Amino acid sequence: MSLAAAAAGARASLRSSSSAAAASSSRPLIALSRPRRPHGSLAVAPAAARRRRRLRVRAARTESTGAAVGFRAPQFELPEPLTGKLWTLDDFEGNPALLVMFVCNHCPFVKHLKKDTAKLTSFYMEKGLAAVAISSNSIVTHPQDGPEYIAEEAKLFKYAFPYLYDESQEVAKAFGAVCTPEFYLFKKDGRRPFELFYHGQFDDSRPSNNVPVTGRDLSRAIDCALSGQKLSFVQKPSVGCSIKWHP
Repeated sequence: MSLAAAAAGARASLRSSSSAAAASSSRPLIALSRPRRPHGSLAVAPAAARRRRRLRVRAARTESTGAAVGFRAPQFELPEPLTGKLWTLDDFEGNPALLVMFVCNHCPFVKHLKKDTAKLTSFYMEKGLAAVAISSNSIVTHPQDGPEYIAEEAKLFKYAFPYLYDESQEVAKAFGAVCTPEFYLFKKDGRRPFELFYHGQFDDSRPSNNVPVTGRDLSRAIDCALSGQKLSFVQKPSVGCSIKWHP
């Protein structure tokens, strides 16, 4: 074999070896380019995140407190985003009973009762009850509780009652409200001011306890208020999300 032929064969062999080496090395290089898995399995992270989310829900769970039977309804003047009207306590003077509900758009406890609350209030408003819903959450922390969303909510669910916006949160503080939903049922006799008759839960149903929504507690209280009877059962506090105060 000539020297030139030997050199050509060597170059061909070298090229073949280089190509094989590059092909074999490319596979581990791709694998090494992937992000390294942090310590612990990937399955742990979602589970830990779920635990953190559940902890946040539990921390937000609050019971209504404070106001005692006989407490006089505070004066207020609040806008109704849907219509632009300003509502005051005096607008309900002609009614024998007034239901004031502190609610909001985002709270799962409120969402759980929303449709049934609308049905129950609509039914009793035909019997003389006045009702009003108030949102007092800070829109800094929960923008979906702002006036434009309040108007959309009232229109979507066709609320028979005005849904008002308490931007300063002063009305919630005057009532002593701490959670959503929170129900205050006031009763008045003749020219006397509205006095608190019932401050408790809608019923025993919660978003996760599988108890049917009936409105039993609140409806029994309204029946008593409108018929002039005394309450014949123990008032249980309302349970819901804590009101988000301005930072």
